[in-house]
Amino acid sequence: MTSFDSSPTLSLWRLLLALAVVFVMLATTGWTTISHQRGPGESRQAALASWAHGRIGHRALPDPAAPSRTIADFFASIGPTQGAFLADAHPLVVGNLDGAPVTLRYRANRVSLARALDSERDRVDNARLTADGRREAVRRAHRFASLMEPGRQILSFDPTGGGRMAEVMGDLERARRVSVIVPGVDTNLLTFQKTARRYSAPVGMAQSLYAAERRAAPGTRTAVIAWADYTSPVGVGIDAAMGRLASVGAVRLRAMTDALPGDARVSLFCHSYGSVLCGVAASGLPSRVTDVVVAGSPGMRVERAAELSTRARVWAMRDADDWIADVPHLAVGGVGHGADPVEPEFGARLLSAAGAKGHTGYFEPGTKSLDNFAAIGVGSYRNLTCASVDSACRNGISGADGS
Repeated sequence: MTSFDSSPTLSLWRLLLALAVVFVMLATTGWTTISHQRGPGESRQAALASWAHGRIGHRALPDPAAPSRTIADFFASIGPTQGAFLADAHPLVVGNLDGAPVTLRYRANRVSLARALDSERDRVDNARLTADGRREAVRRAHRFASLMEPGRQILSFDPTGGGRMAEVMGDLERARRVSVIVPGVDTNLLTFQKTARRYSAPVGMAQSLYAAERRAAPGTRTAVIAWADYTSPVGVGIDAAMGRLASVGAVRLRAMTDALPGDARVSLFCHSYGSVLCGVAASGLPSRVTDVVVAGSPGMRVERAAELSTRARVWAMRDADDWIADVPHLAVGGVGHGADPVEPEFGARLLSAAGAKGHTGYFEPGTKSLDNFAAIGVGSYRNLTCASVDSACRNGISGADGS
């Protein structure tokens, strides 16, 4: 339960407002959540069953739920040729296997994408498909074809339901700084990238940040991950107001960051509901995660940054025109995500978001929000623009690169 302002009248008003929001959500979405239909092609369950019975010589294949170090050791022991064989034979497993070499994951996901594309093309030609079903199949086929374009590095891909995926910009294996973008509601296979409003979708966000980081520090090896590898809420409904999907996604985020190759420092850039997920994940993030940045946040499911129990620096920003400011930042009966991260008493380092223009403009080129993201991503903390003129957000960070 969120602690309210000391004024009883104001406390009651906030409680009633929060309950009103809940009732509106229930009236429009109901208590049940939207159930995604399974996508075409091999199911995740079938792929795992096949993997469980697979062998390399006389060796059983490792449990996909094993620690990433165990997975990494297994692939190191079998060598690249046998690794490639597994990627081709079990692409839906290897392509999503934390600890497997990233180049093998890219290879496996191209195989999975090709299979998914063939399946969608078959669906388009199915006379029994409804007009809506055919339109969706065409859109999915176009998306799969786009993801297979030369040079794209797909770190994870599962076409089940709305689809989950992650894409890498840059050389992840050689990077010294890795930035991970965690997006919010309505993120799925079809919204992973957009032509209109390009920078409001994960791919556009990552491309924009990668370019900004290269401008900010041309000599620093960086990589950016557009991480949409969790099931996000559909619309601003009851799922968006609760933490269930964030809790499930947090497990995946922790596993991914723990399995990243090398010893690069990692920064998380968490937008909207993605900041809820990052808040839930914070206490279990590996020590290599040095910064957690939230933008347009409805809350991180705590009252103070200290309650996140992370050694990472916590940063927050919000554009003046962002509608998320009007969402009650409190929690009632599991609904709502707690205190507002941009309130001074929360204890985050507050950054300028000048120029962002609303809830989805934080990654737009030319904005202070993007400049600040890039500065954190490359460790150039002295170049940050704080939300206030006193530069308080940079206090206590030693060294020109923040190390």
